[in-house]
Amino acid sequence: MRIAFFDPFSGASGDMILGALLDVGLPEKALRSDLGKLNLPGYTLLITRDERGSVAGTRVVVTPDVEQPHRHWRDIRTLIEESALDAPVRDAALSIFARLAEAEAGVHGTTPDEVHFHEVGGVDAIVDICGACIGLALLGVRAVFSGPPRLGSGFVRAAHGLLPVPAPATAALLARAGAPSAGPDPGTESVQVELLTPTGAAILTTLAEFRRPDFVPSAIGYGLGTRELPWPNALRVWIGEADITPDDDANGDLLLETNIDDMNPQFFDLLSDRLFAAGALDVWLTPITMKKGRPATQVSVICPVSRRRSLEDVLITNTTTLGVRAVPIERVKAARRSETVVTRWGEVRVKLRAWNGRVIDASPEYDDCLAIARAQEIPIREIWNEAYRLGEVHVGRTMTA
Repeated sequence: MRIAFFDPFSGASGDMILGALLDVGLPEKALRSDLGKLNLPGYTLLITRDERGSVAGTRVVVTPDVEQPHRHWRDIRTLIEESALDAPVRDAALSIFARLAEAEAGVHGTTPDEVHFHEVGGVDAIVDICGACIGLALLGVRAVFSGPPRLGSGFVRAAHGLLPVPAPATAALLARAGAPSAGPDPGTESVQVELLTPTGAAILTTLAEFRRPDFVPSAIGYGLGTRELPWPNALRVWIGEADITPDDDANGDLLLETNIDDMNPQFFDLLSDRLFAAGALDVWLTPITMKKGRPATQVSVICPVSRRRSLEDVLITNTTTLGVRAVPIERVKAARRSETVVTRWGEVRVKLRAWNGRVIDASPEYDDCLAIARAQEIPIREIWNEAYRLGEVHVGRTMTA
């Protein structure tokens, strides 16, 4: 499986993450094309090669062409939800901004929807966050990992005035994710600068596991920071292949459950989306009856142990629950692999399922069929049926890696 491992030896910011992905092979043309799906006018994206401390890399600068408004979380959510971004990219970007809004709300004693973003609501943060999600998808990355980020020291001036480093929102993001951080190396303590920004922290704490798995690297890139520092001010990313599957976890799996009897049932749809974006392997709802005959809904989530804190955070902040149960579970898993078939209307991914080494089933990817059906205004069943017939030739064959 293809993974990305971020090495934030000089911290991380949104532009450094995007720069690192471009430096490691993200096609600039494809990135610009997908960013166009945001329908966010009024900015220039400058991508250049440069050096920081004799280390060459890619620098990304987003410059507004017109005065941009200060946006609330609800404004950014609407912008992303109404965009034409692919569903996985859209969900990941929404999850990052939701986590950022929750951290800011906690710092300022308000609710996420009332958060009035300043720096992190600017057009540059929107481009950086959505661009990072686009970049990981275009590079075929299926899992993200990170080393402990360096935070910096001193103070930083923001819209709310002079703030300690790490900024309160950055500290809240790290604490809520249980993420580690690296202290300064000897001789660097006197350099007072913010290394990990709220945007960088939001991306890493939402998408990454803070561990280094065994993997075979295939490419390395560097995203450059703004400042010249006594060390290379860059974020390194490794792209490689790891002998794991997306739902593998060294510590096993958990079943998270909570019972809810006092929430608008329409809210469960968005809750499911955010749970999947935060790393859930499966989510389902069960109607139940609680004490005194009250009808309720049981929310069940299967997840790796490593994603427990993030998913509990989603459940507690996005529902009315007062607590979440966690039970260790064991799972027997069929082998899976994806193939692409070419229908009359375009390419469709087909998921192959195998048992005892042989493919026993082929299932077309619904999102691919849906995109073609919408674009060409034809019944989705026609696309699904043809993709299924093409994928069925694999049934009975030996599953290869």
